[in-house]
Amino acid sequence: MNARVTHERPRGLDVLRVFCSGDGRHGNALGVVRDGRPYPDEKSRQALATELGFSETVFVDDPERGVVDIYTPAARLPFAGHPLVGVAWLLDLEAVNPPAGEVWVRSDGEFTWITAPAEWAPPRTLRRYGSAAEVEALDVPPPGEWTYAWAWEDEAAGRIRARAFPGRGDGIDEDEATGAAALLLTEQLGRALNITQGSGSQILTAPGPDGLIELGGRVRLARH
Repeated sequence: MNARVTHERPRGLDVLRVFCSGDGRHGNALGVVRDGRPYPDEKSRQALATELGFSETVFVDDPERGVVDIYTPAARLPFAGHPLVGVAWLLDLEAVNPPAGEVWVRSDGEFTWITAPAEWAPPRTLRRYGSAAEVEALDVPPPGEWTYAWAWEDEAAGRIRARAFPGRGDGIDEDEATGAAALLLTEQLGRALNITQGSGSQILTAPGPDGLIELGGRVRLARH
């Protein structure tokens, strides 16, 4: 949400929507710079990510090995869920290599999945509410704490309603779909989840062996 896109986009920039709903709508915007060489250092990459204003922007340093560098408008990240699902789909990768380590990828029909340990996800405050209606009625809190607000929609079916408030004060007041927080919630609850986040994005998760968690969703090219 709240992405600020420049009038002249750099060459080689793809804009995706990650974790779309079943009808192809919603999803969190993601900028993918296919060739990171014109932005050789952290300063130049951070400047572009800040200018674009997406929740995350990915710079591809090796498209064959899936070596990528991830930035929010304010910081570099060693790991993030929606950028890795998006770039894996775009480049048709079997593995993605962010700074945190190697992330395996698989495709399952319309879904792209990554597998990663929840411990790679940045810390988040997971705040449970009594009902989906309470989550939907929340106002955006002031900057300060990164909060993932959630409630059961159908506990037996593993269906959750969630909203994410980064609290960074960088122009992203609410994240439309947040893979890293979904990993943390899956680890906490110890079960597969079907999460509806933001305005209607869908995130699927499944716990695996050795603390690994699968994270999946649909990806679409954004219309310009």
